[in-house]
Amino acid sequence: MRMRRAVPVTALLSVLMLVLSLAGCAALSPRDPLNVQVAGIQPLPGEGLELRMAVKLRVQNPNDMALDYNGVALDLEINGRRLASGVSDERGSVPRFGETVLTVPVTISAFSAARQALGLAEHVGMEEVPYVLRGKLAGGLFGTQRFVEKGTLDLSGALTSPYRRNP
Repeated sequence: MRMRRAVPVTALLSVLMLVLSLAGCAALSPRDPLNVQVAGIQPLPGEGLELRMAVKLRVQNPNDMALDYNGVALDLEINGRRLASGVSDERGSVPRFGETVLTVPVTISAFSAARQALGLAEHVGMEEVPYVLRGKLAGGLFGTQRFVEKGTLDLSGALTSPYRRNP
């Protein structure tokens, strides 16, 4: 009776590890950054001296894989100072080459508003105020996607002030 030669266990394990490694590398392939814009702001009931708003974000996914998320965090800086922050445990998916609108409740404390007012008073006559919107869509260990949106707010059409510089 001849015995068949069994495939060595180490060879099977090596092939299995190679396949799993390649699958892991494919999952970690670089993604294009998300495009995020503020789509709307609605007031919410506040507590005491805070202001609360529901910020609607339009999230566009320029990647060929859907992005599943299970939480959203958001921070807003105006003129280099933190103004508002918010979180939501909203769950969903941004389709591949698609978009969705998320709602995140944000809070502006009275102290943040006072800091902003004092900061703007230091720069009387500014035509533009810079802002930075930072956030993330939580998606597990390797699925979290961070985003940053920067720009300026045009104050040239704001109420006239005797202290505003003339161009």
